[in-house]
Amino acid sequence: MIEYIKGELTELSPALATVEAAGVGYGLNISLTTYSAIQGKKEVKLYVYEAIREDAHVLYGFVSKKEREMFELLITVSGVGTNTARMMLSSMSVAELCHAISCGDERLIKGIKGIGKMTAQRIIVDLKDKIVALGIADEIPAGGSVAMPVNNAVRDEAVAALTMLGFAPAPTQKVVVAILSEQPELPVEQVVKLALKQIK
Repeated sequence: MIEYIKGELTELSPALATVEAAGVGYGLNISLTTYSAIQGKKEVKLYVYEAIREDAHVLYGFVSKKEREMFELLITVSGVGTNTARMMLSSMSVAELCHAISCGDERLIKGIKGIGKMTAQRIIVDLKDKIVALGIADEIPAGGSVAMPVNNAVRDEAVAALTMLGFAPAPTQKVVVAILSEQPELPVEQVVKLALKQIK
């Protein structure tokens, strides 16, 4: 089992980080929380979750153990897969998610793409006690982000990230362009977060 990967960050998008360690480049699926925290860094340490299936061996990378623990808890809930868990951690921070679960805020959890009413209820019932027991509800470092001038790079990166999360490119681009038209100073991760709330 891989506990973490520490090395040079060679490539980064809002959905994927490539870390080179001992001459091997590891592609790790990441959340927007992790993207924000490692953006601009040359050396990174990402905690790893390995999803081993018959057809693929997928690595997920997290900036903190708490984020990984939250991810592992989420995928224990019936109806929540790895992509849905990553979507949840991209839409909300660990602290926000823990707060929503502990307060039983079904409406907030249901607002995340791919989460229906039944799944939201299951997440609250299944995880309410566990997040308290594990003590993962504390705030995690979110890493500062610098606002970028609006350009095609921001738009393209946001659309690419959303496409990797499973959304169709055409409607995704329409939403991203609308967001950037209203708020041209937004960095990529904020554009993606807003788009996640608008694409249904």
